[in-house]
Amino acid sequence: MYKLILASQSPRRSEILHKAGYQFVPFPVYVSEIPDKNLSLSERILDIAQRKACAARAQWLAQGRERSPYIILSADTMVCVDDKILGKPQDETEAAAYLRLLSGRRHQVRTAVCLINLATEETQSHIETTDVDFKNLSERQIQDYLATGEYADKAGAYAIQGLGAQFVEKFNGDYNNVVGLPLPAIEKLFKLNSWMFQVLPVTQS
Repeated sequence: MYKLILASQSPRRSEILHKAGYQFVPFPVYVSEIPDKNLSLSERILDIAQRKACAARAQWLAQGRERSPYIILSADTMVCVDDKILGKPQDETEAAAYLRLLSGRRHQVRTAVCLINLATEETQSHIETTDVDFKNLSERQIQDYLATGEYADKAGAYAIQGLGAQFVEKFNGDYNNVVGLPLPAIEKLFKLNSWMFQVLPVTQS
């Protein structure tokens, strides 16, 4: 039975794992999330997720912690449109530019996940893509949304699980991938590698 280490400071990813019943060790790490422009679009997203996982591995082992039976999970989510990557906006001005760019169009939300088995050093990676269609947004809608502050720390400057849902006309793919963690894809990797994890008992409401 393996134990999961979540190498993320995202409360949204923690919530997804909690709701799915997984027990895990929160282990946030801090690495640069500036994409490497020398890499392809997919490589840029995957590179950040891999750097997070490797940073968590290094810090975990530096603290003298056990290798077995732990598996590190890291992830990075970005919004892609016109072969451009829209990460977390640096300020309100950039957030407004992102929303204007997404208005009335389809974009892709891509989440790269990386798994490292600390006992064997085996690594697994995957990129999940969800298509999202935005409604046409008025300048008033954009400014009202920015005033809520929800755009901060959100790839593409919106949160589909929050007030940003009003902008979404439809989506095709995994909803939680847009939130930040494509759990079905991750569970396929678990199953592929025969990695079984501790889960919380289901509570009756």
